[in-house]
Amino acid sequence: MKLIRFGEAGKEKPGVLIGEKRWDVSSIVTDYNEAFFEENGLEKLKKALESNPSLPEVADTVRLGSPVARPSKIICIGLNYVDHCVETGAPIPTEPIIFFKSTTALCGPNDDLVIPKNSEKTDWEIELAFVVGKKASYVDEADAMDYVAGYCLHNDYSERAFQLERGGQWAKGKGCDTFAPLGPFMATTDEIADVNNLSMWLTVNGKTYQNSNSLNLVFKIPYLVHYLSQFMTLLPGDVISTGTPPGVGLGIKPNPVYIKAGDVIELGMEGLGSSKQVAVAYKK
Repeated sequence: MKLIRFGEAGKEKPGVLIGEKRWDVSSIVTDYNEAFFEENGLEKLKKALESNPSLPEVADTVRLGSPVARPSKIICIGLNYVDHCVETGAPIPTEPIIFFKSTTALCGPNDDLVIPKNSEKTDWEIELAFVVGKKASYVDEADAMDYVAGYCLHNDYSERAFQLERGGQWAKGKGCDTFAPLGPFMATTDEIADVNNLSMWLTVNGKTYQNSNSLNLVFKIPYLVHYLSQFMTLLPGDVISTGTPPGVGLGIKPNPVYIKAGDVIELGMEGLGSSKQVAVAYKK
């Protein structure tokens, strides 16, 4: 299945994408939240759809929100592509680098990117994200995929000056509003034949900057589930973003390229659709 959430920001309803058509399932499901995943909602929804209920169609013009409701946490993995480490001058990690994005950064796949107040170095990062399907604590790597509900396209926007030049943790450059557009949908694991071989791309104003494949991940999803669960309980609906390949603005030599108001950022991943954000300046 492909899960979507649609409607006005903050008032999204749950839906499904079947072929090219969107369907409203709010008569069956309250929302794609922690309770939904915890209570085996995917199987219940699948069975309900198989009974062919009469469902309202959702017009293509209706806004898409994040395909999952605000999770308990968004965990990101830093420097998880070897060639991205090289372009940023960072050593290849021997263990996953972990940081958090604020849940208020979460937004729809095609919502505007709001450049933060006083930002001069807002950057892009296409990433493969996955959604936790059930509570995970001290999970063995061999069992890890049993805890994954599905996959999403994610743009892990970063303000590099906030992140790298102002001390403290990376989170201050990662958690700004609109810095986590997710979707357009969450594809359940059975929709993706090989998550370790997904092509991905990102353009800014039509110019390709990122063009890679999930083959190049240093730490892959089963290990990440295992590793993260040694330090914290992962809850159903949590979003884990696996890192970005090379081609970020920070890594462009000799002069880095950063996002300015009016720029159009488009990205896509094999099997996970595409999204588009237009950068706008912060306003009160």
